[in-house]
Amino acid sequence: MRRRGLLSAALAAPSALAQPLAGAARARVVVVGGGFGGATCARALHRAGFGVMLVEASPTYTACPFSNAVIAGLREMEGQRFGYQAIRREGVAVLHARATGVDGTARRLFTEDGTALPYDRLVLAPGIAPRLDAIPGYDAAAAEGLPHAWQAGAQTLLLRRQLEAMEDGGTVILTVPPNPYRCPPGPYERASLVAYYLKTRKPRSKLIVLDAKDSFSKQRLFEAAWAALYPGLLEYVPLSAGGGVTSVDAGERTVSTDFGDHRGEVINVIPPQRAAPVAAVAGAADRSGWCPIDPVTFESRLVPGIHVIGDAAIGGAVPKSAFAANAQGRVCAAAVAALLRGEEPAEPRLVNTCYSLVAPDYGISVAGVYRPRNGLLADIEGAGGTSALDAPAETRALEAAYAADWFRTVTEDVFA
Repeated sequence: MRRRGLLSAALAAPSALAQPLAGAARARVVVVGGGFGGATCARALHRAGFGVMLVEASPTYTACPFSNAVIAGLREMEGQRFGYQAIRREGVAVLHARATGVDGTARRLFTEDGTALPYDRLVLAPGIAPRLDAIPGYDAAAAEGLPHAWQAGAQTLLLRRQLEAMEDGGTVILTVPPNPYRCPPGPYERASLVAYYLKTRKPRSKLIVLDAKDSFSKQRLFEAAWAALYPGLLEYVPLSAGGGVTSVDAGERTVSTDFGDHRGEVINVIPPQRAAPVAAVAGAADRSGWCPIDPVTFESRLVPGIHVIGDAAIGGAVPKSAFAANAQGRVCAAAVAALLRGEEPAEPRLVNTCYSLVAPDYGISVAGVYRPRNGLLADIEGAGGTSALDAPAETRALEAAYAADWFRTVTEDVFA
């Protein structure tokens, strides 16, 4: 696959946004969430001439891609942090406040300080929230000792410090939730880089991966790499062999399954997830905790006038990834622009590529192309693929370089 070609396709602005817009400034669009999806959507709509307000609680965005490298001591957290200065300079109005309420009938968004923001269209890109009540024994207090680190920031650094403080010969446990969750290959990249850290820093230690599934993204590629790079160090336990976690005991530092208990000096519990709270407040989340959307416009199937993009949305085969969120931000902006003009939105094509590092110079990837079909976003057969299983070391190193190039390109595109 031609990686740079896929990246160019994903970053190409939809032609619908390039059209001149008579009276567009009178339309009001509020975008909640300043990550890869929300910031992209807000900038695209502003460039098209619409009045846009980007509502984001934090003045600094901390990116999840490459945060596993921070945990493994291969990268510093500063490289994950991005501000909104360039977005403001471009002319997008940015409000740093937490969105706490939505009146879908009156079309108003409310923030924690009581501010009411009227909108003609609302785009929600709030990301995920860990379901801290999903595993018996695991809650917010337990997460301070057994970090999930699935939202980049303080938890990322906590997990890194715990690895650094662990004595050589200790056991690290990583638990993986059932689908769906943010970044399907992410736990396995984390396992790989933690194993790399142990191999190079604490070689008498062991990593146990407890998975609530029997299959996962890029499985053959990961397992081949683990066998080659981390034999005897990384133990993978699938659901059928007892990988499903039934409870945790933070005080005893124990994880229980139907097959027995595991005790670790460092325990990384990645819990099940759902869309961030504002999605439920807006009425856009269904009983699954995620937000069903129309695959052409990303408009909520539950609340008219609200669109949902990024990790919070469910709409078919497109995974929850930063690459996908960036692409969805552009597609959604084009659809919103068309709807505000009274036009029919064009049927989109979305591209996604997920890179994973198995070691600093060993990268693998999976790519897909998607289109609307039968009310969902479906794979276009034959348009994607994965890294070759038997690729030479030079190719693995090139994929690792592509991963770094993608991160640099997408963060410049979104935040610079």
